[in-house]
Formats: sequence, structure tokens, C-alpha cells
Amino acid sequence: MENVTEGTWRSLPVKLNEKIFQTLDELGFTHMTPVQSACIPLFMKNKDVAAEAVTGSGKTLAFVIPILEILLRREEKLKKMQVGALVVTPTRELAIQINEVMEHFTKHFPQFRRILLIGGSNPIEDVEKFKELGGNIIVATPGRLEDMFRRKADGLDLASSVKTLDVLVLDEADRLLDMGFEASLNTILGYLPKQRRTGLFSATQTQEVENLVRAGLRNPVRITVKEKGAMESSTQKTPARLQNYYTVCRTEEKFNLLVAFLRQHKHEKHLVFFSTCACVEYYGKALEALVKNGTILCIHGKMKHKRNKIFTEFRKLKSGILVCTDVMARGIDIPEVNWVLQYDPPSSASAFVHRCGRTARIGNQGSALVFLLPMEESYVNFLAINQKCPMQEMAPIKDMVDVLPKVKSLAMADRAMYERGMRAFVSCVQAYNKHECSLIFRVKDLDFASMARGFALLRLPKMPELKGKSFPGFVPELIDTDSIPYKDKNREKQRQKMLAEMRQQRPQDRVRKNFTKNKAWSKQKTRKDKKKKKADKRKREEGSDIDDEDMGELLKDTRLLKKLKKGKITEEDFDKQVITGPKSENRKGGDHEQDDSEDDE
Repeated sequence: MENVTEGTWRSLPVKLNEKIFQTLDELGFTHMTPVQSACIPLFMKNKDVAAEAVTGSGKTLAFVIPILEILLRREEKLKKMQVGALVVTPTRELAIQINEVMEHFTKHFPQFRRILLIGGSNPIEDVEKFKELGGNIIVATPGRLEDMFRRKADGLDLASSVKTLDVLVLDEADRLLDMGFEASLNTILGYLPKQRRTGLFSATQTQEVENLVRAGLRNPVRITVKEKGAMESSTQKTPARLQNYYTVCRTEEKFNLLVAFLRQHKHEKHLVFFSTCACVEYYGKALEALVKNGTILCIHGKMKHKRNKIFTEFRKLKSGILVCTDVMARGIDIPEVNWVLQYDPPSSASAFVHRCGRTARIGNQGSALVFLLPMEESYVNFLAINQKCPMQEMAPIKDMVDVLPKVKSLAMADRAMYERGMRAFVSCVQAYNKHECSLIFRVKDLDFASMARGFALLRLPKMPELKGKSFPGFVPELIDTDSIPYKDKNREKQRQKMLAEMRQQRPQDRVRKNFTKNKAWSKQKTRKDKKKKKADKRKREEGSDIDDEDMGELLKDTRLLKKLKKGKITEEDFDKQVITGPKSENRKGGDHEQDDSEDDE
């Protein structure tokens, strides 16, 4: 079903409750989007729906309204502990957003109890909240929901509560599967009654999504909705009102260009995407010092407890900058975003489209800009062919100044900033090697010296990719980096105490757990692989807190210690191999956020 036209809410062929019309008026939604006019009548006529629509097309209301109508029309009213509707979504930000939309409607229907089950909070508190208040409508992330089904020992029998389920919605289904939640979804589906209505919503159709349709839906109506005004032959996946730009620059100019752009657009609202959590931490702090008179917030998947607060705060801002990873790329609806800036191209072409979709939503105007290196310029043609996503080159950004010396001075004044830079550089190299389009994004083509200058590093980190190579294009700062103190006095006090203890120890007692691996960090396994390996290990050895990776490092350190005792290496050699530089410089760069599955632990 394609090119469904817009219409007023009262033009729907099914009758809606007057309080729903009242809420739509309060929210300013006078007309339906195509995905809404296509899905709502089908959902309410007992059909399962598999809907594919471009990002920002209004999918949330397309299932929120049918959920409410279906529950209102139940013959038997739901009791406190009976679940009538379940919405499963990949990230906690999207879950919060859906829950907020639900809240606007359910305030007119106090008979429905609503509960949000997401990672980042104590699961026992969620259990107690459900037992006390109940939950007729659940909005949840997969990991937390699966965990709640297993909380029988805590007095919660969610499996019995969902026997009354009428509606299941899987939102951003493609992302659910991208993030490795397939096993969790299968477990959840196993608890749910077969006689239910199911809606599956996604921005892209993949084979994994198709498999999920076959497993979870009964003879679904498939809906593919194009934007009004789109060409019949077009399959463009970005919003029609989006202006998509690119700019080509050298590595050492990249951050200067970003700062110049943000200074020139400081009264607007921006999302700035980086490839890793470490880059968000580093460049976010740098932007705080360089872009004045504006609010700058940072968010990434490794934040456990602050993310919800930061996300809510940014949504309320009229202008500001959110520095983020791909945890903010999917399904998130932030009002009035003017620009989406992609400092690092994402690991997949589909992620590029989803990032862009954070602006120009629901008929609004918006713009997106991606920063490319000269060797990456063919990415423009790749996106035009692969994603039907045409871009135009942006006019040169004027009044650019060199801010990198300022970033260096920040690193010299605060060890935390210095370490952030080292971690960011390492993680960026690792992320670069994980690009889906490996013919364009190749680690061997990177100019590490230029890249280090662009990161404003004081010196190069110790990492396998750089071992045995010289970089005359990079001149390290003449400073003893070990002498750089933490600006945080308590943290510096702890560091000095640790250094004093290490100086008093015998060399053979200085075995460090975080031993540098010989394998290039850019070639190491993804976090998803590591998590699976750790989970398998835990299943075999319940109660053990040493995983295979740590055991391997410990064995390597033990071998070195034996060599020292036998006189095969000197104490100086031992020190170099085991305690080389600050912890951050030897840390693996494994924080690439392509799979952000810790969202829902």
C-alpha cells in the first residue's frame, strides 16, 4: 500500500473516542500523516500490520491511538495487574518518548495504568512499582522486559499478567535486530498469547525483519508509505524537506570547521554525531570551552544513569548542541532540530539515513551536513546509489580559526582531558575499521600524523597500529605527560597515592591487569562478540568473576614474571612491557557504538 494521502483525523473510516480528538487538538495535530491514515483503520479492524515508512513520518501515533481504542472497546475491563498492550522499542530514549506521547492521551483515561520498563534503573524498584501500581500499558526495552519476566522470585508473575494482552507493538524493528535483541524478542514472544494484534514498525526492511514478521505476525497487511509528493519511482529514504550537504576537508581542519560552523549557528538546535563514546567525551568537553553562550550536552550508550535526564533536558531547549553517538540516531523525536552534523560518517549507510532523520520531521524543514576526508569523497556517490540519498556540496565555511592550540592547552592543564584525547584517537581508529563500506574507509589509508594533529594530541598513544613506524608529520609537545595533574583535586590525590605505592613495590609485584594486546585494536572483536563470550563463560562457571580475556592477560603477565625471575629479561624490560604509560594510553579503544546493547541491561 503506497502513497496514502493525508487527511483530517475525523475523516478516518473508523470512529475514535472524543477524548482522543481532544488530545490531538491539544498537541496541535490537525492532519494525519500517510502512515497514520494507513495503519490506524487496519489495526482497529483486527489486522496485524507490518509498516515501513521513512523516519520522521509519525509512526508513534499510528500505534498509540489504535492501542487506546482497542483497550477502550474491551468487553471485560482490565484489572490493575492485567496487561492489555505492550510496546517494545530498542533504546531507553525512544521508550521515554513513546511513554510521554502515551501520557498525553492516558491523562484523559485514568482507568489505564501505564508503566515504563527500561535499563538504567534498579529492576527491583520496577518490580515493586508494578506490584503496587500495576500496568495495563507497558512501554519497555527488550533487556529489561525479558528480565522482568524472570522475576518470579521477587514476587512478580508477569507471564500471568500478559495473558490478557490485546496488542503488541515492535517499534524500530530493524534496529531491535541490529542491536542483537533477537534472542530476547524470541523469549518475550514465547510468553505472549497467540490471539493478539501485532504491529511491526520499521524505517527499513531487512531479511531479519522479514523473519520476525513471519514468526510474530498472522497474515499481516504490509504497508510501505511514501511521503506525499514523492516521485512514484523514487525510493529515497530521507525526508523530502531535508537539505542534505557534505563538505570535504583535511583531517587537521575538521574540528576547526565544526567549531566555526557552530559559532555561526549558535542560536539554533544541533545534533553532532561522533562514532564512539570516547570521541563524544573528548570533543564534547572541547566544545564546551570553545563555543560560548550556548548549552552543550553529551550523551552516549555507556552513560547508565544520566542519559534520561540529559535527553529530557535537550528536548526542552530552544537552542543548543547535543554531542552524541548513534544511540540518538533512531526513532528519537527532538523538537525543532535545525542541523544534524555528522563529524564521523557512521558504520553503515542505513545509520546515515537515520541520523539525518532527526531533523525535517513531520513536514518540518531541516538540514544535515557530513564531514568527509578527501579520500572519502566517493562516499557521496555510494549513498546516492545505495540509499537513494542525494547530497550537494556545501559552500566553504568562512571565518575559520585554528582552535587546536586551545584544545592542547586544555589537555596540558587537565590530565582527564589529556587521557580523553588518547582514548578518543584509539577508539576512532578502531571504529574506522568497522565501516560497512570498507572499500572507501580503510585504516591503511589513514594519515595518522595528520589525524593526531586533528585530535590536538600532545603525543601519539602506544598502540599496535603505530608500532615500529615513524611519523615525521607529527611533532609531540615537549612536556612530560606524566607530570600533567588532574584538575579534580581528589582524583589527583588518588593518582599521587597510587604512584607512591608503585614506587615502593618490587617490580615483580607490579603486574597490571590491563596488559596491552599485540593484536591491532582496530582488528579486535566487537563488544557484542566479547559479551557473548563472557556470557558463555558465566554459564560454564557460575560464581567466577574472571573471564577468558582477563585470564589471558593474567597468564601473559605471569609469563613475564617468570622470565624476570630466570634472568631472561631485566627489571627495566619488565617495567616497559607491564607498566607502560598511563592507563588510558594502553586501554583498548573498544567503545564503538554500533551495537549499543548495554541500553537495556
